[in-house]
Amino acid sequence: MDTHLHDRRRFLALGAALAATPLLSACGAGFGGDDSKSDGSAADDVTGSFDWKREKGTTVKALLNKHPYTDALIADLKSFTEKTGIKVEYDVFPEDNYFDKLTVDLSSGRASYDVFMLGAYMVWQYGPPGWLEDLGPWMRNASATGAEWDQADFFPNLLQADQWSLKAGAPLGQGGQYALPWGWETNVVAYNTDVFTKLGLKPAETFDELRELAGAIKQKAPGAGFDGMYGIAVRGSRSWATIHPGFMTMYARNGLKDFTVSGGKLTPAMNTPEAVAFTEDWAGMVKQGGPPSWTSYTWYQCSSDLGAKKAGMLFDADTAAYFQAVEGASPASGKIAFHPGPKGPDGSLATNMWIWSLGMNAKSKKKSASWLFLQWATGKEHLLKSAITHNHIDPVRKSIADAADYKDKMGHLPGFIDTFETVVDQTKIQFTPQAQFFDATTSWAAALQEIYGGQGAKSVLDGLAGDLADKVG
Repeated sequence: MDTHLHDRRRFLALGAALAATPLLSACGAGFGGDDSKSDGSAADDVTGSFDWKREKGTTVKALLNKHPYTDALIADLKSFTEKTGIKVEYDVFPEDNYFDKLTVDLSSGRASYDVFMLGAYMVWQYGPPGWLEDLGPWMRNASATGAEWDQADFFPNLLQADQWSLKAGAPLGQGGQYALPWGWETNVVAYNTDVFTKLGLKPAETFDELRELAGAIKQKAPGAGFDGMYGIAVRGSRSWATIHPGFMTMYARNGLKDFTVSGGKLTPAMNTPEAVAFTEDWAGMVKQGGPPSWTSYTWYQCSSDLGAKKAGMLFDADTAAYFQAVEGASPASGKIAFHPGPKGPDGSLATNMWIWSLGMNAKSKKKSASWLFLQWATGKEHLLKSAITHNHIDPVRKSIADAADYKDKMGHLPGFIDTFETVVDQTKIQFTPQAQFFDATTSWAAALQEIYGGQGAKSVLDGLAGDLADKVG
C-alpha cells in the first residue's frame, strides 16, 4: 500500500498558536454512557425521536488524512448521503502535512472543517484550548443517537483513550469524550517465518530472548541464504513517533512509566535506574541486531524492510506488517507471522497503541449533521463493510473483530487473530496525558539516539528528565 507508508505520525505542533490560546478548564461532561448533564451542549437542541433524515439537505465538510481508512470511507460516502440526505465535501492531505493543516484550521477558529481525523494523542493538545466538541452529550441523547449505534460494542479501552478531563496527568477514561475511535493499531512482533524455520528459531517470550534473537539473525541469516538480512526493525528517527510503538510497549511491559504524578505535578521517570537499564538494553539490541542506518528509520523503512526480507523481525504496529503480509504485497508476503512479543518480568503484555479517531470542530455551525456523520462513520454497517472489502483494520468494535467474514479475511495470516485477541485487553495508551507530549517524546527519541551513539545512558536520561521537569512540571 502506498497510502500511509511514509514517515508516520509526523506532528509539527504550532507552538505560537497554542501559546496564544488560553487553556480551558474541564467541563466535567462525563463519559458517553454517563448520566451527568451536558451543560449547554448543542446536543440538547436535538429532541423527539431519532431520525437519520433530520438534517437532509445539509453539507458537512471533512478534513481527512491520506490513509486506507479514508479510502474505505470515500468509497462508501454514497451510502451515507442516501441514508441521511447529507452531502459530505472533503479534502485529503498526506500525513507529512496533514496535522499542520488541521492545527492551523482549528487554532484560527474559522471552522473551515466540521469533522476531521485525529490521533488520540492530539486530544491532549487540541482539547485544552477548547477546539474539540465534547461528544458525550451527543452520545447520551437518544434523540441524536440511534440505538443501533450501540456504544457498548466498542472496545472500552478505545473509547476511554479519547476521553479526558483536560487536566495534565489525569488518567484517561474520565471527563469529556473529545473524539471517537475509528481504527487502531496495537504494537506487536511480526517475523519472517522462512528465516525462523531455517535457523531453528522461536519467537521471543522475554526481552532478553528478543535481544539474543535479533543478534543471532543478523549474524547467521546472511550465511543461510538471506543476504543482507538483519535482526529487528524498530523506529529510530528523531521523532516522537520513534517512542510510541515497540519501545513504549516493551518499556510498559517492564512496569516503567514516563512520568509519575503526585498532587497534579508531573515528574519525569525515564531516568530511574530501571528505566536507564532498559534503555541501555534497547539501544544495545539495535546495535547488535538492528539496521545500519537506524537513526533514520520511520514506519516506512521498518515496514518496507520486513516486506523486502531485509528484517527478520519487526516490533511495531500490527498494520505495518499486515500491509507487507497480504498476498502479493511484498517479496515476504505469505512468509510473515505475528506474535504478541516478549512479556515483561511479571508476565505483563501491556501494549501501547495508536488510534485514528474522528472529532468534531467545537466551532462548527453544523453540529447536528456532523454528529450524524460521525455516528455513521463509526457505526457497525460502515466499519464492517470497510474491514471486509477494504483494509480498515484493526476494528474498534467487538462485533467486527468477532465477525466470521472478518476472521475469514484475516485468518490466512499466521498468528494475526490470536495475537490480536491476546493483547487487545491489555492494550491502551501507556503515556501520561499532558499537552507537551509531542515535544517530550521527540526529546526522548533524541536521547535514545545519543545513547545508541555511545553516550552514557544515565547522564543522557538525567539530562532529559531535567529538561522535561522544567517544561511539564
